[in-house]
Amino acid sequence: MEDWEDLKSILSFLPAISRSSTLFWPSSVVEALKIISDGPHRSLISSGETLFDAISSLRRSLSLSSETLVLSASDGYSLFFDRLTSPQDSMRWFEEVVPAMANLLLRLPSLLESHYRRAHELLRKGEFGIHTGLRLLNSQQPGIVLLSQELIGALLTCSFFCLFPDTNRDANHLPTINFGDLFASLYDCYRENQEHKIKCIIHYFERIYVSMPKGYVSFERKVLPYGQYLSCISYPDAEFWSKSATLLCPFEVHSRGFIEDQTREALEVDFANKYLGGGALRYGCVQEEIRFMISPELIAGMLFLPAMADNEAIEIVGAERFSSYTGYASSFRFSGDYMDTGNVDIYGRRKTRIVAIDALCNPRIRQYRPKCLLREINKAFCGFLDQSGHQYKLLLKDNGLHGAHFDQEDKRPNGKSSDDILLVDEPSSSSVERNEGGSANEVFKNAEKNGYQHLDHQDEIGIATGNWGCGAFGGDPELKAMTQWLGASQASRPSISYYTFGIEALQHLDQVTQWILSHEWTVGDLWNMLVEYSSQVLNGETTLGFLTWLLPSTHNAEAMMVDLTNTP
Repeated sequence: MEDWEDLKSILSFLPAISRSSTLFWPSSVVEALKIISDGPHRSLISSGETLFDAISSLRRSLSLSSETLVLSASDGYSLFFDRLTSPQDSMRWFEEVVPAMANLLLRLPSLLESHYRRAHELLRKGEFGIHTGLRLLNSQQPGIVLLSQELIGALLTCSFFCLFPDTNRDANHLPTINFGDLFASLYDCYRENQEHKIKCIIHYFERIYVSMPKGYVSFERKVLPYGQYLSCISYPDAEFWSKSATLLCPFEVHSRGFIEDQTREALEVDFANKYLGGGALRYGCVQEEIRFMISPELIAGMLFLPAMADNEAIEIVGAERFSSYTGYASSFRFSGDYMDTGNVDIYGRRKTRIVAIDALCNPRIRQYRPKCLLREINKAFCGFLDQSGHQYKLLLKDNGLHGAHFDQEDKRPNGKSSDDILLVDEPSSSSVERNEGGSANEVFKNAEKNGYQHLDHQDEIGIATGNWGCGAFGGDPELKAMTQWLGASQASRPSISYYTFGIEALQHLDQVTQWILSHEWTVGDLWNMLVEYSSQVLNGETTLGFLTWLLPSTHNAEAMMVDLTNTP
């Protein structure tokens, strides 16, 4: 196995075992999976009860019996497949889907070996300049894992059969990955939304065994390191934000609709728990958990991505959506199939970008303290910043190629040859110049050699977000809206689309943001106003929301429109 170091970091968390750099299932597991793949006439698996018996047997063959699943997991499998599923659907599940799942599990070792060979080949050829192999991406360890949708399907099948070892997951700050708790929660405290979460998962398996997707999904841990480093952007301090001269980007307010339904190519914000996925595999059923149910490939990241620190975010590109739904929280319901027609990039990923950023939980009055304000703005900035692309530009700038516009398809400035680059940041000159420090081609090669080539450039991709850290987390929606606007603007995003979900506190958000934009405020201007407002809240000098505090005339829409009309 060429990429042995990557494999070694994750091996203890995988169900397959290795010997002499080869992955394989124990012979008893192979035999059991072959029997299951032959269908219920041989395996006798025709109910939730017999299915869980087979799961227990597989776990014993993998020496997982000492890691007892939640006792009610067996009851949960029985409840769902024997009582909540129609006889026709249950029969089709056991006759067609379960055998196909067993066949895919038989192929897991070879899929993993193919994955590591491909990751090694990509690295050897310098196509990405970075490791993409499946590995444990620990906290403060930036990096990308690129998985095929087929491999993700096999890994999630392991989750369904509860085959992942649980030992050391808590110690390594990893969330649960087996589905035992998901089914147990259905039985322990039945809720209809929990049933429909499982329906989304079941629908995903039904879909992929009819037609296995052939694309890829990337998972990236993004880090703003503490301290100063030449090779990357560091964690900004309050003075940085106060002095920022970056203009605020355009701000669009949507009172209706959902983030995942936005039609533009945008970076969609996952209102995350610090443990990726939050309560997706337990009782949770709000924004993050719903996103993970309708796009189950996101769950794969829970296998190898430990909890996020304050200076980290997780970006996932390429996850396909499989389910439609209605409702939210207790009213959530699976409403049928969803055909994802999103475009695919040159790396085989759907152009669906999701960034997980975790807000302060139940912050109450402390959310207005300087330390907490800084934490939240830097969390948003970390998530929204295309750091590898930014560093790539910095390297070009250091070599006299700053300001070059990149063509999205061939990664060359303006589609020109890499020796012929237009310096667009010199407004007085429109001539084509050559880099004095060496040919542009050499600079690009040096950039790739030093790891600055990355999976995509996101200069023209805006942010789609909403009430991050509000709701169950208890954040101030007006404060959070401004915070995300600041982070998006400083990260050079071209726009931010904000979905208010009809929350009353944000009824004047569009008016206020347009007034701010009309006066050409900078990031520093808005940050300083947030700091002043928060200080007054802490000192008991105001009880107003930020939007009303900033512009008292927001209670009068006509006064606001007159102000906008008279602005030069």
